[in-house]
Amino acid sequence: MAPSIIGKADRNPTSKADRKAALDVGAWLFNVTTSVGIIMVNKQLMAVYGFSFATTLTGLHFSMTTLMTLVLRCMGYIQPSHLPVIDLIKFALCANFSIVGMNVSLMWNSVGFYQIAKLSMIPVSCLFEVVFDKIGYSRDTKLSIMVVLAGVAICTVSDVSVNTKGFIAAVVAVWSTAMQQYYVHNLQKKYSLSSFDLLGHTAPVQAASLIVLGPLIDYWLSGLRVDLFDYSLPSVFFIVLSCIIAVGTNLSQFICIGRFSAVSFQVLGHMKTVLVLIMGFFLFGKQGLNIQVVLGMLLAICGMIWYGNASSKPGGKEKRAYSLVSDRVSKAGAADEELGIKS
Repeated sequence: MAPSIIGKADRNPTSKADRKAALDVGAWLFNVTTSVGIIMVNKQLMAVYGFSFATTLTGLHFSMTTLMTLVLRCMGYIQPSHLPVIDLIKFALCANFSIVGMNVSLMWNSVGFYQIAKLSMIPVSCLFEVVFDKIGYSRDTKLSIMVVLAGVAICTVSDVSVNTKGFIAAVVAVWSTAMQQYYVHNLQKKYSLSSFDLLGHTAPVQAASLIVLGPLIDYWLSGLRVDLFDYSLPSVFFIVLSCIIAVGTNLSQFICIGRFSAVSFQVLGHMKTVLVLIMGFFLFGKQGLNIQVVLGMLLAICGMIWYGNASSKPGGKEKRAYSLVSDRVSKAGAADEELGIKS
């Protein structure tokens, strides 16, 4: 009896490890496929069929995502939770600016510059952490950020597809996305919300606001009305396909965040960037791509990988000592007040 029990115990960990590895690979591929797919589909929709209504398209994305959250709620994956209205509005504003900025940036810029602009979101997020959370960075971490900025600068100067409107859209997209990510972290920590719970709160608000404001914003940006667009069967097909893939993109992001570490998810982002750059070159032409731009892309990607490794090491990224002392003093003071102790 004993040997058979031991044998089963030996086999179970291996079986569980294999199953986890298979699920990790599946989630990884799911995220890569949907993220790259939606960029390519949206670019095809905007560049080939002239559907320049990025904000309205985003509203349709979140409408479909809202339906998904309703299904997940019925299935029990989203539990009842509370999020104050004021925080919900703040988050929705950040998220809407982020999504709209990204879509407009994709419409007005080449695929290469669009992806390089996205790479600069992590240095901006680092700035928020330094200012608001008093996080300190090691020398290697700082140098890696400088390498990323150098790569972005090289691509910005040499990419002839960059224009004033596209550059402004990219700046808005990067900063609003970094703000959204910082705010998401605070909301989840403050109200003990899971990613699925937060999506259940925010998706309906974003869908409603973007469906109402989307056509007006698109008219202001392009001078065209979405209701007068010459809808054809292929263009409608790509609109529906974009909405379906958007649901998968949102879902796969939550799955990956739950299964992978922060560094692994960053590396995943680098792989998506490389795939999008390659596919953008073959599907949409060079669009200003030359040896200098390629070198800038490689430099930026190498810097991001270096940043991921450097920030994950001990001392690479941690709260400053005086900030920790301040936190302890504040907690001690609060405890003294509760006990009625006066100095």
